[in-house]
Amino acid sequence: MTDELELIKEEAQEKMDKAIKHLEYELSHLRAGRANPLLLDGIHVDYYGAHTPLSQVSSINTPDAKSILIQPWEKTMLGVIEKAILAANIGMTPINNGEVIRINVPPLTEERRHQLVKQIKSEGETAKISVRTSRKWFLDELKALAKDGLPEDEEKNGEKIIQDLTDKHIIRIDKVVEAKEKEILTV
Repeated sequence: MTDELELIKEEAQEKMDKAIKHLEYELSHLRAGRANPLLLDGIHVDYYGAHTPLSQVSSINTPDAKSILIQPWEKTMLGVIEKAILAANIGMTPINNGEVIRINVPPLTEERRHQLVKQIKSEGETAKISVRTSRKWFLDELKALAKDGLPEDEEKNGEKIIQDLTDKHIIRIDKVVEAKEKEILTV
């Protein structure tokens, strides 16, 4: 395989790996009935005029499987954090006791579980589209190299390599989606 072909193969693989990492990141934010600090990952608070992530103004812990404990670095931030959580509309109500904020994670209903499974499948399909887009990009680059004098057998070899790479990544996506579905549906 030529150096140019190897470089574009590595770049295509990197794009496909990023699609899987993004899928895993997105799925980590879906709650499975268990407390997870990542549920609060997208929440920002107004910290002295700056839009700051919640994790940078407080300690976020999960003392048990059903609750999240938020301990702000400054007690004056309790009200601000509470309002930010309510405004984020994550489906859970914060409880402020003057020292810390506790969020009780309710168990998932059967209907909500099925909604989450649909969302998981949708995220998986988006990741597959991203992988296929990377394959198309690689094939376009391969055609450009063929016009510039890449031997036909190298072009065919490159097509086979990218298809194998695509198939591998699609299987990995299916496994990630299947694992998350199982986690959501387990009561």
